[in-house]
Amino acid sequence: LAAMGGTGTKAGLARLGAFALVVAFASSTQDIVVDAWRIESAEDEEEQGLLASAYQFSYRLALLTTDSLILIVAAAVGWRMSYGIYGACMAVGMIATWFAKEPERADAVMHEKEREAPLWTPRGFFDAVVGPFIAFFRAHGWLALVMLAAISLYRVPDFVMGPMSNPYYHDIGLSKETVGAVRGSIGLIATFAGIAAGGFCSLKLGHMRALVIGGILHSVAVAAYATLAFAGASIPLFALVMAGDNFGITFAGVALIAYMSSLTSLGYTATQYALLSSTYAWLGKILKGFSGAAVESLSTTHGLIHAYGIFFIACGLTGVPAVLLFAALGYWHRRKQPAPAAA
Repeated sequence: LAAMGGTGTKAGLARLGAFALVVAFASSTQDIVVDAWRIESAEDEEEQGLLASAYQFSYRLALLTTDSLILIVAAAVGWRMSYGIYGACMAVGMIATWFAKEPERADAVMHEKEREAPLWTPRGFFDAVVGPFIAFFRAHGWLALVMLAAISLYRVPDFVMGPMSNPYYHDIGLSKETVGAVRGSIGLIATFAGIAAGGFCSLKLGHMRALVIGGILHSVAVAAYATLAFAGASIPLFALVMAGDNFGITFAGVALIAYMSSLTSLGYTATQYALLSSTYAWLGKILKGFSGAAVESLSTTHGLIHAYGIFFIACGLTGVPAVLLFAALGYWHRRKQPAPAAA
């Protein structure tokens, strides 16, 4: 980040792009390692849910810092200096990582695997690369395919509606100042409330019920944006819709993170969670590329504003398959559990 700020565009886009590539590679690697450490540090399911909530809270706080505060810093000292400052802020994470302890249970498993088959041997290399996938499908059988399908569909409403949010606000007459004020006040409160509620429900109700509730909340919240097109873009209504959206998205996010974390195995945590997290994102990221074309196509027969309304309702409906799949998975898991012994 400091190098990107110091280079700027004057040194050429190729050099700036090279530094950006390094940032992307390093940040994705860091994300995977942080997820693995978080999962392996949890002693039980309850702690897993708490750590998932803490992770989501920190993630949203970081987004707030980079999305909002960096604009203030850049306005005061310029983009180059702001990139340097944010690069220096990474020292906080580095220092914390230096003093963090390796999870003892996972460390013991890794030492045992290293003793049996060192990484530099063909067997050790095969186990490191292919072993996580074999272990995942062996543990869950054919249900692994249903799990991956449900995970890949779960956040589709959020991904698909994302590219059209800001154009929608502009076209219905909401100013950037209004959107920013609502997002930074009521939206922020709803975000943290959703994180807390998602963690609580994952702990008390279990992963499947929390995922079903989160999927319903998320889908309804996305579809609710259509009310701004049909009922008018009043600021109170917009604040209510955004609060519901932020609450639903973060609730669903915590539930999904806690669930995916529970599916990993010690010794393969990093690779398996990377598989799951990439699974949940790939379909939505592909489909969101067609969002603009969908609105444009609808606008030819329904007008632009009503086209937005139909689009957001359709986005909400894309969450239904994931809700049904997780409900089916929950039913299947309950059937597999042994019945309580008679008194």
